[in-house]
Amino acid sequence: MRTSAEVRLADGRLVVLRAVPYDDPVARELVDRVQQEYVTRYGGPDGAVVDPAEFVPPVGLFLVAEVDGVPAGCGAWRVHEPGVAEVKRVYVEPAFRRQGLAQLLMAALENSAAAAGHGAVVLNSGHRQPEALALYAALGYARVPGYGLYADAPGAVFLGKRLPGAGEEEW
Repeated sequence: MRTSAEVRLADGRLVVLRAVPYDDPVARELVDRVQQEYVTRYGGPDGAVVDPAEFVPPVGLFLVAEVDGVPAGCGAWRVHEPGVAEVKRVYVEPAFRRQGLAQLLMAALENSAAAAGHGAVVLNSGHRQPEALALYAALGYARVPGYGLYADAPGAVFLGKRLPGAGEEEW
């Protein structure tokens, strides 16, 4: 993906999607807010290990979304296994929710993962994130086997999706 792209929300406001390092100050602030959301909803932060190097193109990507110059959300992907990318840290600031920003972020993440040669994406969410689960269902995600730290955790939800042009083999 290019280092930045401009798109518009449904209401016409300009959104700039910027690829930044995971440890960029704006990225860190948004990731901290994601973690606070997990604390609020689940009682603790996401304990999955994340190495900033996993999100450096071409093996990964971290996007920051700015609306009219204000950091409004983020999302990332990293290699899960050969041919499969894992979506991580999708977050939209409360003031920018329900305006199509999460869909724009997901489309950019999926498109960049496909451009990097991945045929599918996976992610994990949780039962206390009904908005996220509704978004993923609307985008065509379906249940996949659990993996990683939360593979057998109660309430963990694992989803995946084939990317355009991907084969039909199991994953």
